[in-house]
Amino acid sequence: MNYTKDDDGRLNNFAVEPRVYTADAPSKADRRNYLIMAAIAVVLVAGLIAVAVAASGAST
Repeated sequence: MNYTKDDDGRLNNFAVEPRVYTADAPSKADRRNYLIMAAIAVVLVAGLIAVAVAASGAST
């Protein structure tokens, strides 16, 4: 562990920093999978909104 000592003699313990790395660009397969997941999410949200609208209109 790395300790530093200030003028009053107190120790300060610093956390170990993680190694830094660069991210790789997504491949064509990754981009396709992201697009498919986004389409599924849009359909799911639209379906939930449709059910909410139908349920709110059924009570009147």
